[in-house]
Amino acid sequence: MVKLNKIYTRTGDDGTTGLGSGERRLKSDLRVEAYGTVDEANACIGMARLHTAKDHPAIDAMLSRIQNDLFDLGADLAVPDEGKPLDYEPLRIVAAQTGRVEKDIDLLNKDLQPLKSFVLNGGTPAAAALHLARTVARRAERIMVALAQHPAEHVNREALKYINRVSDFLFVAARAVNDNGNADVLWVPGKNR
Repeated sequence: MVKLNKIYTRTGDDGTTGLGSGERRLKSDLRVEAYGTVDEANACIGMARLHTAKDHPAIDAMLSRIQNDLFDLGADLAVPDEGKPLDYEPLRIVAAQTGRVEKDIDLLNKDLQPLKSFVLNGGTPAAAALHLARTVARRAERIMVALAQHPAEHVNREALKYINRVSDFLFVAARAVNDNGNADVLWVPGKNR
């Protein structure tokens, strides 16, 4: 269990931070960037939930579960798997979490009309906020993929699947809160030439 009773420690004043394993890394390290961007996506979802709590309780409950899972993802990324036994079982994203998000996507997607164009980020305030969260989740995914390309680094394959699915979910959820796609703002190629 996490216990935070002192917020500042001064240990990061040199530009480093501690991973969950105790290892110190630069704050600009790709692993730190990855879990920091996951945290940023989580904050965006929190902002989106200001718009979903009252009018979209089922979607809000899905977002709540995703927020908790994103903390699991951050914990997964913060404790690199170095193939060595640890004194504890590190928290890892598992297939059941990805599967649950897929079920939520399927549930929301069944009521949406097929798209005939790309969707511009907007529509209702809830949809705009969900699209912002989606773009930050996609950035987190790109950073995680870049991290996984480093030979000395390991990224849980299920974690990569999970963040990809979260981005998909946020897109579908944005359409769902846009009156099941009826309030989507569609891209018109070359409209303003």
